[in-house]
Amino acid sequence: MKLIFGGAFQGKLEYVLEQYDLKEEEVYTCTRDNIDIDYSKKVIDNLEEFIYACNEKEIEAKELISKNMDKLRDKIIICDDITQGVVSMIRIERDWREMVGRTMLMLGKEADEVVRIFCGIPDKIK
Repeated sequence: MKLIFGGAFQGKLEYVLEQYDLKEEEVYTCTRDNIDIDYSKKVIDNLEEFIYACNEKEIEAKELISKNMDKLRDKIIICDDITQGVVSMIRIERDWREMVGRTMLMLGKEADEVVRIFCGIPDKIK
């Protein structure tokens, strides 16, 4: 598994498509209204949106992802890092931020490779 993270609009998906010679059809993009992931795709993008959807339904995203870890072993996971900056006054957003951090921590430990993208520039962490 590869974990690619960074701020919003920093070129994470572009990096993945170019670096691993992939096409848009191989990408599943998570949304805030869906707690299902299409594990048949090579890339899972916007994981933070999946986590938001889980939080809204009071489902622990980290636990759900952990149960499906075997399906993620050969995937590239892209997640916006929302764990830094100003902490929201809105409880669901604070809970979301915390769960994104906890989930990225778990995925980072399991990943073979972890890359942070900043201004389109990759920084290999693991």
